Amino acid sequence: MTILDTLAAHARTRTEQNKLQLPLEEIRKLALSMNADTGFPFEKALAQQGMSFICEVKKASPSKGLIAPDFPYLQIAREYEAAGAAAISCLTEPDFFMGSDEYLREIAVEVKIPVLRKDFTVDPYMIYEAKAMGASAVLLICAILSDEELAEYGKIARSLGLSALVEAHDEREVERALKVEHGIIGVNNRDLRNFTVDCNNSVRLRKLVPRDRLFVSESGIRTPEDIEILRSNGTDAVLIGETLMRSPDKAAELRRLRGDEK
Repeated sequence: MTILDTLAAHARTRTEQNKLQLPLEEIRKLALSMNADTGFPFEKALAQQGMSFICEVKKASPSKGLIAPDFPYLQIAREYEAAGAAAISCLTEPDFFMGSDEYLREIAVEVKIPVLRKDFTVDPYMIYEAKAMGASAVLLICAILSDEELAEYGKIARSLGLSALVEAHDEREVERALKVEHGIIGVNNRDLRNFTVDCNNSVRLRKLVPRDRLFVSESGIRTPEDIEILRSNGTDAVLIGETLMRSPDKAAELRRLRGDEK
């Protein structure tokens, strides 16, 4: 099994456990009782002129281990918002990323910008959960979902007023991601099968995505030069995690990456 297979398997086990606490029909009823006329704020944030920054709240990762021993997640979220982040990505995966559903619930209340639930979505239950937590978007990873699942999950998200960030890593996955109606195309520069990173992946795959589809580059972005290459290539947004999380001054680091500080 690859690392990604393991993450997906853990997500399935976790979801089955959660269903015992709150059955599918109950979480679905809860999600459907919430406002679906959201206007899709995650998409609107990414569609703004210039490069949009999705800033990640992440304590650990399978490849890097513990990233942030001190983890004042609400303060971090507030700093991102004040520094001009378009959106926040919040890890809820507990076993390998030390994430928590509660982090997302609290952050979604604390900030006005949209929040992406960053997790390994393997069941419709997790989309209803995301809505109930206050998320504005969910992550759908092509490598762990069939074409039928991608289509179904995308429709469920849309019906709840949630955006779907559909993540691909290679040409074939980009083709599959484009079939998800209204899906935002995300290209992960990190191969989740072995965790190697190649920032040129986004540059290479951008040409396969029509300009009328929002395009996000994810992972491995560390310098203003990386940002400028992606900006010139027509990238709409970048998702940045570790670079920001390791910085003692996250607002200053975001300004540096954005090119505000020469």
